[in-house]
Amino acid sequence: MEEIKKKRKIENSSQVSVRGSKVFAPFRVIGNVINKVPFEVGTLGSTFYIVTSVGKSFQIYDANNLHLLFISEKETDSPIVALATHFHYVFAAFGNKIGIYRRGIEEHLITLDTNATITSLCVFGDYLCTSTDDNVVHVFKKKASTDKFATSFYTKFEITELQGGDIVSIIHLPTYLNKVVVVTKSNLILFNVRTGKIIYTSEESPNQITTVAAAPALDILALGTVEGEVILYNLRKGKKIFTIKFNELRISTISFRTDGSPHICVGATNGDIIFYDLNRRSRIHVLKNIHKESFGGVSKAMFLNGQPIIVTSGGDNSLKEYVFDPSLSQENSESVVQPPRFLRSRGGHSQPPSSILFADSDSHFILSASRDKSLWAFSLRKDSQSQELSQRMHKKKNGDRIGGSTIKEKFPEIIAMAIENARVGEWENVITAHKDEKFARTWDLRSKRVGRWTFDTTDDGFVKSVAISQCGNFGFVGSSNGSIVVYNMQSGLVRRKYKMHKKAVTGIALDGMNRKMVSCGLDGIVGFYDFNKSTLLGKLTLDAPITSMVYHRTTDLVALSLDDFSIVIIDVVTQKIVRQLWGHSNRITSLDFSPDGRWIVSASLDATMRTWDLPTGGCIDGLRLETVATNVKFSPKGDYLMTSHVSGNGICAWTNKGQFKAISTRMIPEEEFVKVMLPNNSSTGNATMLEGAFDDNITSDHEEEFLGYDSVSQIDKKLKTFSVGPRNKMNTLLNLDVIRNRSKPTEAPKKPEKTPFFLSLTGEKVGDEASGREGTLKEPSKDELVEQELNKERIEAENRLNKFKPSGRVGFESKFTKLLREGVKRDDYSEFLENLVKLSPANVDLEIRSLDSFKPFDEIVWFINALTSGLKTNNNFELYEAFMSLLFKAHGDVIHMNNTDPKLAVALHSWDSIHNGNEKLDHLVKFCSEVVNFVSTI
Repeated sequence: MEEIKKKRKIENSSQVSVRGSKVFAPFRVIGNVINKVPFEVGTLGSTFYIVTSVGKSFQIYDANNLHLLFISEKETDSPIVALATHFHYVFAAFGNKIGIYRRGIEEHLITLDTNATITSLCVFGDYLCTSTDDNVVHVFKKKASTDKFATSFYTKFEITELQGGDIVSIIHLPTYLNKVVVVTKSNLILFNVRTGKIIYTSEESPNQITTVAAAPALDILALGTVEGEVILYNLRKGKKIFTIKFNELRISTISFRTDGSPHICVGATNGDIIFYDLNRRSRIHVLKNIHKESFGGVSKAMFLNGQPIIVTSGGDNSLKEYVFDPSLSQENSESVVQPPRFLRSRGGHSQPPSSILFADSDSHFILSASRDKSLWAFSLRKDSQSQELSQRMHKKKNGDRIGGSTIKEKFPEIIAMAIENARVGEWENVITAHKDEKFARTWDLRSKRVGRWTFDTTDDGFVKSVAISQCGNFGFVGSSNGSIVVYNMQSGLVRRKYKMHKKAVTGIALDGMNRKMVSCGLDGIVGFYDFNKSTLLGKLTLDAPITSMVYHRTTDLVALSLDDFSIVIIDVVTQKIVRQLWGHSNRITSLDFSPDGRWIVSASLDATMRTWDLPTGGCIDGLRLETVATNVKFSPKGDYLMTSHVSGNGICAWTNKGQFKAISTRMIPEEEFVKVMLPNNSSTGNATMLEGAFDDNITSDHEEEFLGYDSVSQIDKKLKTFSVGPRNKMNTLLNLDVIRNRSKPTEAPKKPEKTPFFLSLTGEKVGDEASGREGTLKEPSKDELVEQELNKERIEAENRLNKFKPSGRVGFESKFTKLLREGVKRDDYSEFLENLVKLSPANVDLEIRSLDSFKPFDEIVWFINALTSGLKTNNNFELYEAFMSLLFKAHGDVIHMNNTDPKLAVALHSWDSIHNGNEKLDHLVKFCSEVVNFVSTI
């Protein structure tokens, strides 16, 4: 038996895993732009596009406005490590494979005959060259000259330690037919890929080479080293032209300007970009810290061909464009180069988000704070609308500027935030609590910048929680020392102070009418306050410290996460615990109510995300995630669930299937939890917004019982059961006479008034009368007379047939009479009763009145016996009683006058015995009622 149970559990778990979650489906990732893999720029005529890698997918942006054009159709098997472009085609290397894509759709896949990982790509002419981490160069060639890209393996060659060591890059120089330059950490090697021979090997460099770039001039290469040197090397002559020295820099990228200005751009790992004039041999400008040093600084900087625009990227998830404006002077000798101007950018968090909130009721923007100390407003509709909130401080109260740079260092990491949009645009509507700070900051979402006010805790404690009233007038600040301070959001002045908690306040909330306030803390106390009177209404002491709180204003319910891994639901009105949810095996990181208040979604350090049904108090869905979720947040409309995780810089969006169909409230055990993949950046790897509308897969026996359940007609044959039809059917049967009387016309129909003479005759009669007056009426022919006689006989036969009433022995039988007669022969009235119950009240009345009421009363006797057998089944109890009542209304006089008839008397006696037996129920009910009344009066 145990083996059968185990086998069934395994089958159920495997089936569920195929379908995934029954509530949520992965939709997309928001906030991912680029990772540390260098981007590539493709050219299509005079337009440019930029290809960026985001893990196992890539994205294509329009360089003119940085709008997202395409994303890869599906994820690769492993993270993308190198990119290359060639007109319409994008080459993406991952593992030991190269995918060739057009508009994000894979057209060909090349797999190398090695387990080594690809490190770089180079596409030119008929060839595709790639290097691997075992220092082998693989060459592929087009099968035919008409092919769009190379797919056929041609040759390979290895770079030994003696020849140069590890390969840094592969580059092709213009006019070098069938040749590539393999750049190692110590030298350059010129190869002829067609013959597979080494043409030239340079001398070893004293410093390690990190990057290489081709100059607009022929035969010239620029090499960057770890010591900050840029070496211009003439490959044809095999010698250095000159060296540019940048002290204490590790050069990561080099690019030449190709619009006529002799400038070179040098990017470093400390995040700086230096622009150098080759003619003057002097530094022009420096862009400081445009990409974060902690994420590798500038991974790539590249001038667009023939344009004064440079594109930069780094491992901090940002892509930027800078432009050089025209020179201010006319003569070249005295030309003044303006500093590069910031043009446009796309970006996101460089570290995983720490707190997320929806910024409006339309699910358009979502506020996201991260450990990288930034606060972003991401758009769920258009990526170009996403924007980072400015941290530039306001002027002093007297109008003076704040001394020094106001954005030199970002604010500390945000640990909690709150938003309300009732007063958006009038004054600040966002409050944030920062790590190890004794004051909260305000932000204006309309202007996308930090606000004027800072709210102190007043008890020298650190800010641990914040909240805003629904009206947008009051801001709440909770301290680590247990106090709560209320500020006016417009003036920034203190309005109220509360001191009840002995430890840090971890949650504050106010109802929609500004009447009741709720707070909780690490001391395990939940406090209830009268906000208008500033009095304490009561408190609850729980068994464990409370780490977070979520308030649902519509239902006045509060959800608390405790340190004992439980979730407690409290009704604010009654101040009582209404639910306690157990299931997580580690600390709960986040939880949130669904907009209708029926569900709670919680995430925990046990890497699970659970959906709880509050009416039943059970877990109705469970997901095992790849990484721990740190935040869960329902959209205001309930169509999305947003999550952030300990790894990954983006925010994951899940669609809610519950908006399209009913979700089973069956509690599921841990064995049925599904391990799902997180949303990704590809176009086909996720579900659509309408996933729940078309998801008809039923994978669990319990689910099938829930979704396909039909109500049984009778629970037990011993119980008297009413019909499952409409409740007014019996009332209609019993009151048909009243309905007929009400439906009668109030007065008899009137004859129409006399019509004018010219309307007295119509149709053919007009012509016939005129012909008769003129004596020209035509006599009918013999055929016409015969036809008229036949029509007359047919009409008379139809009239007789309509007046004819079947007698039961002769004539036409209705289905009612036929089934009744057949039921008598078989002594089984089940088919007749089934048809009788389905008839409409008017048809039932007609059929009962049509029963033969002449001796020997067979049809009446049969009908009474049928109702008696139906009454014995205890099913459709009230309908059979109503049918008998109709029978006595229609034929009661006949039954009363002939009650001595043997057959009729036996049928009535059988009905009476069964009918009187049903009075036991009435006797028992009355007896119980009398006993209860007697006991209650003692």
